[in-house]
This record gives sequence, C-alpha cells and structure tokens, in this order.
Amino acid sequence: MRDDLVGAGDRPLPANHEELTPLSFLERSVLIYGDRVAVVHEDRRYTYSELGERVSRLASALRRAGLQKGDRVAFIAPNTPALLEAHYGVPAAGGVLVALNHRLKPAEVGTLVEHSGARFVFVDHELEPLAAGAAADPDVRVIRIDDTGAPGDPYEDFLAGGSPERVEHTLADEREPISINYTSGTTGHPKGAVYRHRGAYLNALGEVIETQLTPTSVYLWTLPMFHCNGWCFTWAVTAVGGRHVCLRKVDPGRIWELIHAEGVTHYNAAPTVQKALVEHADARPVGHEVVTCVSGSPPTKELFAALVDLGFRPIHVYGATELYGPYMICEPQEAWKELPLDEQVALLSRQGVNYVTAHPVRVLDGAGRDVPADGATLGEIVMRGNDVMAGYLHDPEQTAATLADGWYRSGDLAVRHPDGYVEIRDRKKDIIISGGENISTIEVEQAIAAHPAVAAVAVVSTPDAKWGERPKAFVESKPGAHVTAEELLAFARERLPGFMRPDTVEFMTLPRTSTGKVPKNGLRDREWAGWARKVA
Repeated sequence: MRDDLVGAGDRPLPANHEELTPLSFLERSVLIYGDRVAVVHEDRRYTYSELGERVSRLASALRRAGLQKGDRVAFIAPNTPALLEAHYGVPAAGGVLVALNHRLKPAEVGTLVEHSGARFVFVDHELEPLAAGAAADPDVRVIRIDDTGAPGDPYEDFLAGGSPERVEHTLADEREPISINYTSGTTGHPKGAVYRHRGAYLNALGEVIETQLTPTSVYLWTLPMFHCNGWCFTWAVTAVGGRHVCLRKVDPGRIWELIHAEGVTHYNAAPTVQKALVEHADARPVGHEVVTCVSGSPPTKELFAALVDLGFRPIHVYGATELYGPYMICEPQEAWKELPLDEQVALLSRQGVNYVTAHPVRVLDGAGRDVPADGATLGEIVMRGNDVMAGYLHDPEQTAATLADGWYRSGDLAVRHPDGYVEIRDRKKDIIISGGENISTIEVEQAIAAHPAVAAVAVVSTPDAKWGERPKAFVESKPGAHVTAEELLAFARERLPGFMRPDTVEFMTLPRTSTGKVPKNGLRDREWAGWARKVA
C-alpha cells in the first residue's frame, strides 16, 4: 500500500481503528436515552440508566466471584431481564455467554454445560431441575434466578455484590468470542457455534437495517433469546435505544395484550406461533404497522394474508445457528404489490438475497461452479464473511468440513432465479432421486400443506423396488378435521407431476425439535431401517 495515500502504511492506528463489539451499543444508549424505558417485564420497568447499572453490577460481581477472561457463563432462562442483561454483563466481564435451550432434557443440558466448560450457571427457578448436573459439580457455581427483581432473589443478591460503576471491558481483539450457541440438530453430539464480537456487532446492525428498528421501536420477545442470541436482536434493539418487552412464555392471549398495551412494533416468530396469533380470539387490526420476521419455513398464502389484514408486515428471512441467525432476506420490490396475492406470496416465500451487512451468497453445483440464474438448476447455498461463526467448539473436524474451501456449507439445495433471488428447494440430504428424477421434498410438502385439513407435513424418501426410492408423506391433521389418505393423494395428484406425488400417507403427531423444526432424519431412519444406505 502506498504510504503517501494513507499516511502510515497498512497498519491501523488508534486514531483510525476501534475493535467492534455490541457492548458499545448499550454504552451509547445509556448516554443518549438514559431516562427512556429500556426493559419491560410484567410489573417491572428499567430505564437505560438502570439497565446499564444492572449490567455493570453483573460484570463486576462475576469478576469478584473469580471469573477470568474467556471463562464460560451459562444461562438457563426464558426471555427475562436476567438473560438480556447477560448478553452485556458476561462479555463485559471478559466471559463468554452460553445461553442454553431450556426446552432440552436435564441430561442434555448437563452435557452442554460440561462441553462448554461453563464455570457459572445461572438458572431460572422454574428450570432449576435442568441444572442438577451442574449443581453436583464442585467446580461450577450455580445461581438461581427467582425473576422477582427484589432483594432475596439469589440473582438480585448476586448483582448487589457488584458495583454500579461502568466496567471497563478487556476486549483486545474483535475476533474474540462473545458467545457459544448450540445447534438444534439431531446428530447426537453437541455442536457449539462460536460467535465473535465483530460478527455479533455487524449482524445486529443488519437487523436494525433490514427490520427498520428506530428509537421508537418496541420489540416483543417471542423468539427465544437462547436461539442465536435472539437472532442478535438482544443487541440490535439496544443499538437504537428501542424498548425490550420480555415474555416468559409464548401465550397468544398475552402477546395480544402486550401488542396493544405496549404499542409493539416488532416481533419475530416461527410460522406455528404466527398461526396461533392470527387464529386467536383476541386477534384484531392493531392500528399501526408491526414488522414481524418469519423463519423456519415461508408463510403460506393464508397466513400471509391474515398477517397483512391485521396490520403486520411479514418479512421472510433465512439463516442458521452458524450464521448468527438470519443471513438472507426476501427484500420485497414495489412492483410486487400490484401482483395477485398468489404471485406475491410465491415471490416473498423465497430466501432472497444477503443482508446488507453480509457477504453475497453463492449457489454452487457439484463441481463448485455457480449455477445459472434459471430458476431450475439446483446447487448448494454457501456463505462466507463476518456473519459466519468462528467454528464449532472442541470440534476441528466438523469445523473443517462445514467451512470447507473458505465457505460455510449450508447443506441446503436451492436455485437462483433470473432476478438474482435465491430459493431453497431441498435439504441436500433430503433430496429424493426416483427413477433418475430429482424430487424436491419442500415442493411436495407445500402442495399437501395447501389442503385445509392439514396442519403440518413432512416428506421423506422411502425404499421402492421399482423406482429405487419414492416420497412418503407424514401428515398431522388439524384438530377436528377429517381427511383420508386417499383424499390427500388425490389432492396431490391435482398439484404435482406424477413422479413427484407421494405413494403413501401416514397420519401422526409430527415430532419437533426444541426450536419447532420437524427432525425428518428420524422419520427417514425409520423408513430405511435395515438398509446399509439411506439412498437407493
């Protein structure tokens, strides 16, 4: 680099470089919005000044309790102020936050605590059995959270042992870890995605931009904070001085109360939660725009229309635990508003394009070449950049495989449309090849899900003597609805080409992971039991 252009070579100087960390968001909002309400939880309200003091107390108390830089601090809690405070207090103390999925079983939580190497475990009073394994370990300190906000609550007493004065953090490099997030996969062994301060900072700003958060935003915590650190909204809402409205559990009636009482402007939720909201007896137009991100699967035409009618603006996003949460968004185009509803939904159901703070995605074929933008050629979605995890904790082999050749391998098969937008057609491992034809299980699922009696559907491959493998549909019916397998097959026959139609339908209550996904690998394993391979 020419010194006459930059003045000091290519090395950053204190005057032109600062390590990026989302901790700076809280510091700024305390300064600017100190008297503004930052957190609402039941009958409690904390201003930004109070939130800053509580975070400082947590950080200094952790240090006084012996926390060393890089130590892990686990939290097992619903969406409460304590878990929100941990997103700042733990890294401010020099620690690494491990927000654990409280929907897991005690043995699973114990495995994650041990795998993460957590020295401190904070656990909500309703979830205390989940920390039984940690409590038996003399090297782990367990602190109960009664969630009262009052003296006598062990968590509050722990904070009282700290100082309200701002804690100087010890961050020396923005690439240092800020948190560890465990995936919801069903591979049988823990995979902890390590997040960095830099990635958390940039992803949070991406959420600010893509969902248009402002100082007047009121964010309702329907999405678990343990899930990708709440998709980094734990930091994003604070960045703009918005208001966090905490929620211990997803209750559609309570959500509607808070939407109206607090003037909620933003929330995020899976389609199952969205559906419960629009079908609730209290559902009525809100009188102001509410931005809601939908992930996990795109909204159906009916769900999309119902959300819009209520005054909501649904946004379809796509991401993964390894990506700090959402990485892609289906950015709507003005011209789409003039299209019929069916066409709008079809366009908005695509995964779309990268966030403004993320590196552009690629869709690669088996030879590592970009697929043509023809809306038909399948390839794997791959990403790289600041919004990709540092790697999996204690798992160099899986890290190397997932981040092969300098790209995060999503395992999702997609096409790129002529307008450049990307649309997932299948999981790489879920593709069904029947008689030489590729079948997208997602397309089959969407066709069957359109039946009014179907609540959910999962399609997997099953062995077939003639075709090698065929699609089979596992269907969960809506309560009170009655439909036969023959009726569903006839319904599918009207919507799918012959080679894509499932041969069989089995009714059941579909299994779900703690984050609401249907673990189709278990269904596939059952179909291929006794076979050496799960493809023909």
